[in-house]
Amino acid sequence: MTVTTGWALRPEPYDTADATALRRDYYDEVASRYWKRPATAAEIDEGLTNDGVELLVPPTGQFLVGRYGDEPAACGGVLLLDAERAELTRVFVRPAYRGSGGAALLLGALEDAARALGARRMVLNTRLDLIEARTLYLRNGYAEIPAYCEGPYMEVWYGKEL
Repeated sequence: MTVTTGWALRPEPYDTADATALRRDYYDEVASRYWKRPATAAEIDEGLTNDGVELLVPPTGQFLVGRYGDEPAACGGVLLLDAERAELTRVFVRPAYRGSGGAALLLGALEDAARALGARRMVLNTRLDLIEARTLYLRNGYAEIPAYCEGPYMEVWYGKEL
């Protein structure tokens, strides 16, 4: 568990009420930005269906929820891809809590979780329009790498030695 400056970050099952609400908010934001219009509840439900989140439990991964005070404010996961690499996924801080230092703390806690699972390298993919996320990764030691996977919403890939 990481606690600092009002933030507490700890593992939590992906299907608790708070984790589910955070995952819905994450998908709503990334889908709405991609489509350049608000995502509907049905689209959010569809996007979360069979999204692989059940793998974000040891020994294949980990899901974290960050609280600012008592409020669920952030989430993220790591997924082991192989014996050496973990993938960073679903990194999200609710807008009201951005600028409070939570994103960097969440990233650090996710890196710790990946190390605890045995990973020596973290990788991730994102979209070019998610400028805030890309800035966060670059500020925290991630560098652009060749594509390690393909998909319709993958435009840039990053990696970092842990």
